[in-house]
Amino acid sequence: MNNFQSPGTYFQNFKGHIHIGKGSYIAPNVGIITSNHDLMDLDKHSISEDVVIGRKCWIGMNSVILPGVELGDATIVAAGSVVTKSFKEGNIVIGGCPAKEIKKLLTGLKK
Repeated sequence: MNNFQSPGTYFQNFKGHIHIGKGSYIAPNVGIITSNHDLMDLDKHSISEDVVIGRKCWIGMNSVILPGVELGDATIVAAGSVVTKSFKEGNIVIGGCPAKEIKKLLTGLKK
């Protein structure tokens, strides 16, 4: 099973890395970034931080994943969410701005 990315996705990885697990889906207009602008000098960027998306995740349309975020396997990100922190445990649905846990998925990740 391969990864699936839709039109309009934005992957910004200045000096950081973006790791996307096998079988993950990324909907249209999703942004994944590894660095923000420096608040004291907008012409510069802050230090990059890797972003890690586990296996079989689903990142909903118009969501943004910020630097340093790690999502565990089978994490579903609701459309329009801004993910500012990690959710390493996986098998959950997160959403909102900033994203928070909405519910646990009762069935684990299928191999």
